[in-house]
Amino acid sequence: MKRKVYYLSTCDTCKRIMKEVKVDDSFVKQDIKTDPVTDEQVESMYAHTKSYEVLINKRARKLKAALETNPVKTDADYKKLLLLDYTFLKRPVLEIDGNLFVGNSPKTVAAIKTALSKE
Repeated sequence: MKRKVYYLSTCDTCKRIMKEVKVDDSFVKQDIKTDPVTDEQVESMYAHTKSYEVLINKRARKLKAALETNPVKTDADYKKLLLLDYTFLKRPVLEIDGNLFVGNSPKTVAAIKTALSKE
């Protein structure tokens, strides 16, 4: 049973969702600011989503400037952005028994709760 959460410790939304879905000590917690995601981790996320763009936080303040210097022409260009700065990863990202849940939409939070209730 593998459980992991990629989050930002300074993000109130991440904290709220982690509390709401009851992220406990059974989860490996990775604060992406102090421990940035690796190429292998991004590849693992991609294996679930089949898209790097899905992993991008389009509301990140730095994104507009980054897109000017790193224009996106293909989905693989989004991977470069994900590895460039931690703020570009949509958060939180929860991995629960082979399933990946990305972001903070109510639908995603409900799916996380459902996945955790099945255990």
